[in-house]
Amino acid sequence: MTPALATAAALATAAAELCRLAAVDHDTRQELASTGELFEGYHPRMAAVHGDNARRLRAIVDAIGWPAEARVGPQASEAAWLVLQHAIGEPELMRALLPVLWAHARRGEVPARQAAMLEDRVRALEGRPQRYGTQLDWGDDGELVPWPAVEQPATVDERRAEVGLAPLAEAVAALREQAAAEGQSPPSDLAGRRRAARAWARSVGWVREDDGGSEPR
Repeated sequence: MTPALATAAALATAAAELCRLAAVDHDTRQELASTGELFEGYHPRMAAVHGDNARRLRAIVDAIGWPAEARVGPQASEAAWLVLQHAIGEPELMRALLPVLWAHARRGEVPARQAAMLEDRVRALEGRPQRYGTQLDWGDDGELVPWPAVEQPATVDERRAEVGLAPLAEAVAALREQAAAEGQSPPSDLAGRRRAARAWARSVGWVREDDGGSEPR
């Protein structure tokens, strides 16, 4: 089946599966967050869910193309983006689909914030500056901050507005509040955490031996 020839039945099946994958991701995250295990590095159960979901997403995209809202509905399309956003162990998949998502966003077929957040995540995992500041991690002062830093910070809110994101200060405050509600706290060994993050990024192909990287969240 080529993407252009996907039937209504195939689209409905894909939509249902995408929603199921997102629910598994959410439920696993909630369970690990409730015990605090989610915040102790990249938990093997979370990594397994992300990996399994990424493989299913790849198969779905091969079959029907990117699940834009008009094809599978807003909920399933958002679920597809969530699965891709969390497919951090699959650099090739995330890099390949980033321009696809931007193309759909420019045509108004998916929210532009999805492409912007995916771009930031790819950049962060590669150890490059972000454009929109959507990826946060613990800073040296013990606060959640955009990490890696944002390029051209003086105009970041203009870029964020263009893709439907709130001003950066508002978003950071909301995410800090969420982290506090979940019981998150700065790691006791921030330098060790960053070393582990770089090692992980190298191991899956995000960065070269001499590059930096950011720990997945």
